[in-house]
Amino acid sequence: MAYVITQRCCNDASCVPECPVDCIRPTPEQPEFATTEQLYIDPDTCIDCGACVDACPVEAIFSEDDLTASLARFRDINATYFERHPLESNFDPLVTPARPPKELGTLRVAIVGAGPAACYAADELLRRADVEVEMFDRLPTPWGLVRAGVAPDHPGTKTVSSMFESAFRRETLQYHLNVEVGNHISHDELLSHHHAVIYAVGASTDRQLGVPGEDLPGSHSATEFVAWYNGHPDYANRSFDLSGERAVVVGNGNVALDVARVLTLDPDELAKTDIADYALDALRNSNIREVVVLGRRGPLQAAYTSPEFLALGYLKGIDVIVDPADLELDPESRALLDDPEVEPSLQLKYQLAQEYAAKEPNPSNKRIVFRYLASPTAVTGTDKAEGVEFAHNELVSEDGRLIARATDRTETLPASLVLRSIGYRGEPVAELPFDDRAGTVPNEHGRVVAEGAHLPGVYVSGWIKRGPRGVIGSNRVDAQETVERLIDDFTAGKLAAPQGDRAALKALLGQRQPDLVDREGWKAIDTAERSAGKSGGRPRVKFTTRDDLLKAARS
Repeated sequence: MAYVITQRCCNDASCVPECPVDCIRPTPEQPEFATTEQLYIDPDTCIDCGACVDACPVEAIFSEDDLTASLARFRDINATYFERHPLESNFDPLVTPARPPKELGTLRVAIVGAGPAACYAADELLRRADVEVEMFDRLPTPWGLVRAGVAPDHPGTKTVSSMFESAFRRETLQYHLNVEVGNHISHDELLSHHHAVIYAVGASTDRQLGVPGEDLPGSHSATEFVAWYNGHPDYANRSFDLSGERAVVVGNGNVALDVARVLTLDPDELAKTDIADYALDALRNSNIREVVVLGRRGPLQAAYTSPEFLALGYLKGIDVIVDPADLELDPESRALLDDPEVEPSLQLKYQLAQEYAAKEPNPSNKRIVFRYLASPTAVTGTDKAEGVEFAHNELVSEDGRLIARATDRTETLPASLVLRSIGYRGEPVAELPFDDRAGTVPNEHGRVVAEGAHLPGVYVSGWIKRGPRGVIGSNRVDAQETVERLIDDFTAGKLAAPQGDRAALKALLGQRQPDLVDREGWKAIDTAERSAGKSGGRPRVKFTTRDDLLKAARS
């Protein structure tokens, strides 16, 4: 019997060093780790010890004997990976990184942000040094996209926050929530109270389509919709037109699949989750029966991962529709698919599309329809969105890359709701340099760079560092790199000593933001939300306004 890594794998590689026989791949040191959809366990080497299960922060690892029907296929998915990547191990026990010398005293670090990137950075600091960490976020709650971005029907993915909660119990880390850097405290003031500041603020805006009608009522970003149904207080007052029978989602990454599921799932299923109550009420009254997912390239280039694509096939009362004609591949895509060196995940993605195309739909079911090689040219309508006009694309080779080029064939899909899901984008951070083209803060391995030189004591981690790529766990390796550089600079004496200590910082923040939410305030919010959810068999019922969050924090 072997263990199997399944759909909700977060890629943070916590399991890799725990395996006594080194049978989990790819490892962070391998090039393919940067692009892998998930991690895999070699069934022929696994000794059934269960160490990886205990290490997994999102409960993604199961004994093969315990796999449910929707996860059973991952037994073969794990095994197939090792047919392409035979296990070769030169495994050496991991060497614990050196800690800074004790005579340097306590390292004080401010972290701006409280999402996964910030939390992995804090966790790494707490393990690596005698440190005091001050974590800032403009919201009254921590966890960032884990709370406000992960789909409510993926509760296992949210359990990574439990790992952070456990690691942050010590007083060495303090929360300063509902505090906005640049408003309640400046960048220079942060530096004056700390040796270093790490900005882990993510990518908070979305990319635009750049087509006529994009700003019509009824046309929104998926970012807004996701934040709305997850109870983000900045989006709780938004409304979305669910009166029609069709919605169109532009883009086909995992966020697009999240949106399509939420729009089509039985509300009684969503009622078991932590979805915002107002969103659940709206979805109960929704008329939407079909969600069309538009992707500008072909099925091999789709941005969703094969585990998420596979999971759609197990949704109750929902058909996944793929037109067999959309699966006719151009010569270069066919050659890629037939290449014996191609990654198994790519073959699986195409195989799943073929399986969906071959299934007979049930007329009584709702539908998630995938349309490939389609680029929007306009959102149609006069006073509100009434449809999407799109061009049919063809794939052409340009400089060794397959790109989508519009043909003269167009089509219009009627729809009352249009959601663009074509990627996130970072926003400028006050008083830091910014690369507008990349949407990131210029940096070298996490050290912020301005005019060719490192800014002493200033670092970045997560999407604002590398761009919006990867999943939650991708931030772990990223944070390790940044923290390594920070500790190197501290050890080398390159960081200025703080002028103010923790008490001085607390006094300053108390003057500037009387509604600051600290550890006890967040604990009160968390307890109240969990208690409210218990009677309905839900993980929590979220407070969705700042007033309610602050009232709970004071209780």
